[in-house]
Amino acid sequence: MRVAELLVKCLEHEGVEYIFGVPGEENIDFMDALLGSSIEFIVTRHETSAAFMAGTYGRLTGKPGVCLATLGPGATNLLTGVANANMDLSPLIAITGQAGLERQHKISHQYYDLVSIYDPVTKWNTQIKTGEIIPEVVRKAFQVATKDKPGATHIDLPEDIAAMEMEMEATPLEMIEHSLSEAGDQVVQQAVKMIEQAKHPLILAGNGITRGKASESLQALVEKTTIPVVHTFMGKGAISWKNDLSLLTAGLGGKDYITCGFNHSDLILAIGFDIAEYPPKNWNPDAATPILHIDTKEAETDANYPVKLNVLGDINTNLRKLNESLSPIERNNNWVANVRKDALDEYEQFQGDESFPIKPQKIVSDLRSVLSDEDIVISDVGAHKMWMGRMYHTAQPNTCLISNGLASMGVAVPGAIAAKMVHPNRHVVAVCGDGAFQMTGAELETAKRLNLPIIILLWRDEGYGLIEWHQQKKFKRSSHIKFGNPDFIQLAKAYEFEAIQIQKGGDLKPALEKAISLNKPVLIDCPVDYSENMKLTEKLDDIHC
Repeated sequence: MRVAELLVKCLEHEGVEYIFGVPGEENIDFMDALLGSSIEFIVTRHETSAAFMAGTYGRLTGKPGVCLATLGPGATNLLTGVANANMDLSPLIAITGQAGLERQHKISHQYYDLVSIYDPVTKWNTQIKTGEIIPEVVRKAFQVATKDKPGATHIDLPEDIAAMEMEMEATPLEMIEHSLSEAGDQVVQQAVKMIEQAKHPLILAGNGITRGKASESLQALVEKTTIPVVHTFMGKGAISWKNDLSLLTAGLGGKDYITCGFNHSDLILAIGFDIAEYPPKNWNPDAATPILHIDTKEAETDANYPVKLNVLGDINTNLRKLNESLSPIERNNNWVANVRKDALDEYEQFQGDESFPIKPQKIVSDLRSVLSDEDIVISDVGAHKMWMGRMYHTAQPNTCLISNGLASMGVAVPGAIAAKMVHPNRHVVAVCGDGAFQMTGAELETAKRLNLPIIILLWRDEGYGLIEWHQQKKFKRSSHIKFGNPDFIQLAKAYEFEAIQIQKGGDLKPALEKAISLNKPVLIDCPVDYSENMKLTEKLDDIHC
């Protein structure tokens, strides 16, 4: 058995379904070993896209997505997507081909020390220097990628090692189920006391609730204690937006209606909250509100995140223990209804808007109206992410995917491909700006080749809208943010996508309905009126809690 064949055998043992990647000269032994394997190799058009696909697969399944690239530029292209998954806390295994050991001591064609390069953006990584360690390396890579807060790991495979014949029998290591830890009874009772004594507690729900499959337990806690819930962008759907205690989503850098909730609070229950996503200085600027931190691990030290008690361990288990120990609490939540009304009124008032180019609020409203609660939307990064984050309301976890850790542009199209592979019976929509779309738009060929009926909703403004928004807020002018675009309709047709051009305000909803009914890959080119960005900023600046 060659070393590459043992690596494939170990990956099969771990239950790997897909490997996303771009083959290269230094991993041809690995590619050859995949012939006849149960693992399906998905050829992508760029290595960054491969890692985005693997990260989305990991986020949706809880199992590590696997991606592959060759050495040098292949590995450095892959790096961005690996870093994105790691900061989004999505389990991922990256495999890179590498120069043979005999030339790693000197300057050599396409050679960089990838273990050193990948070290800052992974939880653990290593190079395989002998075939006998592969079972240990693979088992550890999967174990580390999924335990505690998940993330990325990396395996570097030199080409001469991959081709080497094994001199001894080696088999995959057995997976061991690890019991999940839980908080002690004394800690739980302390938390109960804090919750019962608080007059205006608030729950900040992060993506850890989804990762820990704790939405039902959170819902039970909310019903018993009548504590309102604010979602982060990545925590959307922890409880349904239709719940009267849902304060919807926070995440804008400045004020929003939900800011009033934070200002009124005397205790914040941060549950499954990932501090990289939403800086505490944005919602606890004076560090005046104490934090009850409920998560798998202690939080990063932050002056604006004053933790008074850690409730650590399995989030679902600890929420159940809290709920069992708490007595029912009725609170005066009239202010919650007022905040919800302000936010939902803004959403509803644009439903009949017929202006063109189309306002962001109208685009979000039309999209929400045609999709079911189970359908999946993946937002790319840009001004549209802000609008989707605050106005696309969700009833279930993992139905609006927003990358808000590293927040790399280009994630939506590759992510939609992976999401459709995981959930083939759900409609999947990639929401992209025209800037982000062209970073990974070549993956339209991948979607068509795999016959995946994804829908791409393209918000077109011929510029980097989010950066212009920030420039206008700070300088009252913009600088170097405009670019040209191809004819997206012709481009989509070249990739054999159905293509729909939005030409007036009333076109979008029927276009979305048509795209859903076609059950084939579709691109919708929708001009957007981003003058609403600064109007929103001015409106929110006038909020007084």
